[in-house]
Amino acid sequence: MTLFLASLLFSVIVLIYWIILELFTLMFRITGLPDDKARFQVLSILTGAGFTTRESESIVSSRMRRRLAQGTMLFGYVFNVTIVSALVNVFFSLKSAQVDTVFLGLAVPLAIAALVIHLIRTRAVRKRIDRILGRVAGRIMKQNKVNTILLMDYIGNDSIANVILKEVPESLKEKTLAESGLKTEHNILIMLIERDGIKPEKARAETVFKPGDTLTVFGQYREISRVFQAEERFF
Repeated sequence: MTLFLASLLFSVIVLIYWIILELFTLMFRITGLPDDKARFQVLSILTGAGFTTRESESIVSSRMRRRLAQGTMLFGYVFNVTIVSALVNVFFSLKSAQVDTVFLGLAVPLAIAALVIHLIRTRAVRKRIDRILGRVAGRIMKQNKVNTILLMDYIGNDSIANVILKEVPESLKEKTLAESGLKTEHNILIMLIERDGIKPEKARAETVFKPGDTLTVFGQYREISRVFQAEERFF
C-alpha cells in the first residue's frame, strides 16, 4: 500500500468514526446527559479504551443509558472487526486507476455528512437542538404515571437530577418550599423549577409544588428518589 492510499484510508476511517461518534452522542443527549460527558463516554465505549471516571456512574445507574451503552459497545465492536477490516481489504486490492473512483464514491457522502454535523455543532443550531432534545426527553418521561427522575451529573457524593412530578407526594402537598424541610431534613436543594412550559426559574421560599412541575434538584440520588417517590422510567 502506498503512502497516499494509507493516508486516504486513515482519513476515511477517522471521518466515519467522527460521524458515528456524533450520532451516538446525540442519542445519549436525548436521555438528558450533557453534551461533553456524552461525547467522552461514547468515545470511550466505541474505541474500547475502557477509560472510566465517576461520570460513568451517570450511565450505569440509568436503565435506558445502560441499554444504549450496550448497543454502542456491540456496534463499536462490529465496526472495528468488520467494517474497518473490509475497508483495509478493499484499499489493499485497489489498483492505481481505481483509486480516484473509489475515493469520490466515499468522499462525497462522507463530506456531506461531515458538513451537516459541523453545522449542527454551531452555537446557534446547538441551542435549538438542546431545546428540542429537552422537550423530547421531557415528553418521554411524562408518559409515565409515576413521578420520574433522571440523573444528570455527579458532584462529589451528591448528584444533580431532574424530577418530573406526576403527583405531589403527601409529605409535600400544600407546603411551601420553606415549610417542606427538604433542605434542613433531607439535604435536598431545589435549584430550578419549570412550570407550564415556561423557562425554568429559581425556586422561591413560597413556591408550592404542583403536578406537572419539572424540578432540577441537587442532593443524594437515593434520597431524592425516596422523598419525591420517583422512579427512573425512561422506558
